[in-house]
Amino acid sequence: MLRLIAAALTLTAGMASAQDIKIGVTPGEHAEIMEQIVPLASARGLDIDVIEFSDYVVPNTALADGDLDANSFQHVPYLDNQIKDRGFDIVAVAKTITTPMGVYSDKLTSLDALAEGATVSIPNDPTNGGRALLVLADAGVIQVDPDAGLVPTPLNITDNAKKLKFRELDAAQLPRSLADVDAAIINTNYALAAGLNPREDAIAMEKPDSPYANVIAVRKGDEDAPWLKTLVEVYHSAEIKEFIETKYEGAVIPAW
Repeated sequence: MLRLIAAALTLTAGMASAQDIKIGVTPGEHAEIMEQIVPLASARGLDIDVIEFSDYVVPNTALADGDLDANSFQHVPYLDNQIKDRGFDIVAVAKTITTPMGVYSDKLTSLDALAEGATVSIPNDPTNGGRALLVLADAGVIQVDPDAGLVPTPLNITDNAKKLKFRELDAAQLPRSLADVDAAIINTNYALAAGLNPREDAIAMEKPDSPYANVIAVRKGDEDAPWLKTLVEVYHSAEIKEFIETKYEGAVIPAW
């Protein structure tokens, strides 16, 4: 009998702890959306502790190390590259939002106004840096080697008629670089956090059919966890979709 009671207490404790989860996000729309999810999830018995990270590297490390239960900040090409480079045993489990990357400038009103030899700042991580170059390629400003796929670098540029110079910076620092460069290609979450409105302030935007849908990621083995099912259902709810569409007015798009 004592063994049965002990086993029941252990099971109950395990179930309780499984309902208290930590989710890593980056500032801007990922954090704002998750904060809207918290009360909805709480009503369904899932208590979420939202933890913000200022860069793109630590949230995956924290997830892999067990300091987080999930994260929600990255698109699939970035996650795939992180898994390849760092060996993380984590997986994408659900789509969240798409945030078209934008080109911003304190000096120009269009990409056509880029002068010969102009300096453009881009993210210094391979996937987002490559994504930024593809934005310019899609706009006809440069050409890149198609063999580079989704992760071209400045070395993969095959035609640079305006002889643009590229300054590779941490993604979070790109808004601050606007005073020192002719243009910066900035992820939407960091643009919003810096007070930039993608619809009004960007001089060019990534095409909406890009392959960069963001995802919720978890450690491999947690794909069928009950708390994850609840989290995804709440994220994909009509309430959250309405919040995204109302607050961001097309700058952030539901991807489910």
